[in-house]
Amino acid sequence: LFFIALVLIGVAMQAQESESKIKWMTMNEALAAQKETPKNIIMDAYTDWCGPCKMLDKNTFGHPKVAEFINENYYPVKFNAEGEEEINYKNEVFANPQYNPDLKGRRNSPHEFARALQISAYPSIVFFDEKGDLIAPLKGYRTPAQIEIFLKIFAKDEYKNLTTEKAWNEYNENFEPTFTK
Repeated sequence: LFFIALVLIGVAMQAQESESKIKWMTMNEALAAQKETPKNIIMDAYTDWCGPCKMLDKNTFGHPKVAEFINENYYPVKFNAEGEEEINYKNEVFANPQYNPDLKGRRNSPHEFARALQISAYPSIVFFDEKGDLIAPLKGYRTPAQIEIFLKIFAKDEYKNLTTEKAWNEYNENFEPTFTK
């Protein structure tokens, strides 16, 4: 009986742990999913060698409330901005023809898709709308509390109402974060 209880506790903990992890996909998978069920995309554009990228993954994307919100409101994409993945976006194929597999873990050639998105810093969090159109990139590391406002305004399309600096400042001042450290 004790053994069964331990197994059940382990299963429950595993289920809880898997619920608090982001269910990452490729950009191609997210674009295909959008055709079935429209939803915004959030892309984590990272590189293998980037320390802040690893911190973002562990501290921010590993936060249970952040993971839960992203899984519910976005198709989450993990994109190595110096990797070799081929991406089909807006009837164009993006690749990394200068990719060098011998440089794994070190700086490599930037991916054509990263260049097209004008990603110039790592990590970058890139938001796309439910049609796959680019909304905005967000450069650099963010804590759960710092990313929350962006996750929420882009998930609910509230950014469309923030057309002036004054509107953004009012929204920002009145925003009450719920993600804690």
